[in-house]
Amino acid sequence: TLIESLPLAESIPIGNDACRAGPRGHQWREDADSTLVWFEALDGGDPKAEVEHRDAVYTQDFPIKADPQELVRTQWRLKGLWWGDDDVVLVREGDWKTRKSRMLQVNTTSPADSPKEPLLEYETQDRYNHPGNPVTVRSLDGRRVLERDDGAILMIGAGGSDTGDRPFVDKRRLLGDGVSERNAGAERLWRCEEGEVYESPICLLKEDGGWTLLTSRETNVDVPNVWEVKLGSGERKQVTFTEHPQPALLGVQKQLIKYKRKDGLELSGMLYLPAGYKPEEGGTLPTLLWAYPQEFKNASSASQVQGSPHMFIRVPPTSPLLWLSRGYAVLDNPSMPIVGEDGKEENDNFVEQLVDSAEAAVEELKRRGISDERIAVGGHSYGAFMTANLLAHSKLFKAGIGRSGAYNRLLTPFGFQSEERTLWEAPEAYLKMSPFMHADKIDAPLLLLHGEADNNPGTFPLQSERLFQALRGLGKKSRLVLLPLESHGYAAKESVLHMCWEMDSWLQEHMK
Repeated sequence: TLIESLPLAESIPIGNDACRAGPRGHQWREDADSTLVWFEALDGGDPKAEVEHRDAVYTQDFPIKADPQELVRTQWRLKGLWWGDDDVVLVREGDWKTRKSRMLQVNTTSPADSPKEPLLEYETQDRYNHPGNPVTVRSLDGRRVLERDDGAILMIGAGGSDTGDRPFVDKRRLLGDGVSERNAGAERLWRCEEGEVYESPICLLKEDGGWTLLTSRETNVDVPNVWEVKLGSGERKQVTFTEHPQPALLGVQKQLIKYKRKDGLELSGMLYLPAGYKPEEGGTLPTLLWAYPQEFKNASSASQVQGSPHMFIRVPPTSPLLWLSRGYAVLDNPSMPIVGEDGKEENDNFVEQLVDSAEAAVEELKRRGISDERIAVGGHSYGAFMTANLLAHSKLFKAGIGRSGAYNRLLTPFGFQSEERTLWEAPEAYLKMSPFMHADKIDAPLLLLHGEADNNPGTFPLQSERLFQALRGLGKKSRLVLLPLESHGYAAKESVLHMCWEMDSWLQEHMK
């Protein structure tokens, strides 16, 4: 049976909440037999259109005996569905412009009788108050439906806090089950304990005696292992006994550091130090700062801590933590927030906020007696873009490393990252944010690496090639490395080892 015949989506409007016109997202309903579900944009797919509702959800029973039925309309763009047991579906809608989300509770047997109040409403980027995501269970026929506990749903969340993530499990009653207002009816069943441990849920098991939670439990030095936790009694036992995969890392120090930008915004980052190192005894270290900027709609969310200082220290093949073995200090993922408040777009002051954040991190490293002038900066993709901008607009770093970056925003004229304005709507922002346009100000040596087959729309290899040509033409110190057959990330062993050699050689040469 032909369900739909759609033309190519060649004219999707510009914007992060944009989508194609017409039916999209076809899927089978998880809690019913032979029922098709799809969405349709009521605004033509244009998030700038002023409409009462943006999306509608439709269902169609098979074999077809009647017209499709409209299940629900959403005021914001539809983001996801969680089906219950033939009685309820949870519908998530979101508005990119305000970074807000809602979860609606829809009665599938009688949609008109659904609660008018949303079950949840929250800021998407507010990690400290995020309610988490619904827990689903796979049925005997392989479909995923909401896990229920006496009618209530279960939610698992990251549990952000000012000391780092502490994941949780909540039991949340639905509207009408003694709950009449949004964001109410939650009961905390479990949360990762405070202290030097990180524990996250894997899955929930329903047993006669109640709920059993399988978790992954780890510390800085203890490899993640599976534990079984009885939610009623708190009784727990270890299930797996995995050994440390990289014993050479034992003794490496990891800590969450906090500091402030000069505008008062609180920042943080994960600082890694070589085993046995003490600033008062070992003096200063060469330092690698590895980061990735992120846009926010308010300072409150921008200042929140991300991750946990108690996670097991992992060193993937492309990680900057490899240079701990070279005696480097590594500041990984320090906050680089770009905030747009009071009607301003985030990127109106991108360069200023970026430099201020980097300056605050460098000053904190020096204040702690860890770093001197031997600080390099690097990043991948948008982090590479950040690196080139920092070298162009500051003198904070001795060297830079950019992997798979974009450096000329005129080559991404219809938006990038969170930027929704086009080049023609915001030419000044595009020009100011393009390090290619400020290549004459880059004095620190810059290593550029790129996958020769990078098909990421915003980071074609041409970006690195043109910046390299500009730097060399201006007499600047730079090196371009193209990795054969690699895309935006690097996968082949030969490519990863070559990348490590290039980065190590660059740092050894320029961080003396």
